[in-house]
Amino acid sequence: ALPPSRPPSARGVTVSRYLSTRWLPTREGRLRPTTAFRYENMIDRYVLPHIGRVPLRSLNVTHLEDLYAYLRRSGRHDGGPLAPKTVLNVHQILRTALGDAERAGLVQRNVARLMDPPCHGAAPEQRCWNEHQLRQFLHVAITHRLGPAIWLAAMTGMRRGEVLGLRWSDIDLDAATLSIRRSVSCTGYQVHTTPTKTRTSRRAIDLDQRTVAVLRDWQHHQLAELGTVTAEQAVFTRPDGQPVHPHTLSQTVDRLQRAAGVPPIRLHDLRHTHATLLLQAGVHPKIV
Repeated sequence: ALPPSRPPSARGVTVSRYLSTRWLPTREGRLRPTTAFRYENMIDRYVLPHIGRVPLRSLNVTHLEDLYAYLRRSGRHDGGPLAPKTVLNVHQILRTALGDAERAGLVQRNVARLMDPPCHGAAPEQRCWNEHQLRQFLHVAITHRLGPAIWLAAMTGMRRGEVLGLRWSDIDLDAATLSIRRSVSCTGYQVHTTPTKTRTSRRAIDLDQRTVAVLRDWQHHQLAELGTVTAEQAVFTRPDGQPVHPHTLSQTVDRLQRAAGVPPIRLHDLRHTHATLLLQAGVHPKIV
């Protein structure tokens, strides 16, 4: 008969060693690249400098309470308070990691589940433009090389990654529709193209005739640049045909809104602007 199997030993295993060499490597294959990058970055920045040397079996609620208190007080890189939502995210990562350690027999109990999660506070206020401000911005933005991508985001409420993930095969200009099937994201400066995250993210969008005209003009411009445009070609590219980095699009929006003299908002707030203007126009909230 085979001897009974023994649970893995946690002797000498610190929080740092467990998270970095045991837990994260087993999780990476099950996570989207952006999520894996975020987990690793948050653990390295917020967890390991403070409780990384604590033996895993000795970790207790007090360690976590002290960690969260420090992060709320001065956890930002410049010494300022860390956003409550970020502190909550740290807790959620630790709760998941310690839950896996408990199931593996490395700890007797998941101490993160014994405490109330840190309060994430009120959600940040969403900012948006009124119709006049949006027109003022688009009047300037459409003259930029990435103007068609920005126009499409504003006129459809698409996310940044969805705009950059479009291929010409996803767009039917004659029928004035497009389909969202994938999204572009980045980890550090590395770009990934992945299927949309949820079933509801995969959707068809009707296009107004002005947006169709903008896309037709852009298609002709891209054809002149590249010499040929295939159905599987990314809709929005650099002059050499390479993908546009998501950060580039966001930074372009920042510069163009300063040139347009409108209140500063994020690129993602064009999505909120689109929804707000639809509601003000009387469109049913379910459709919005």
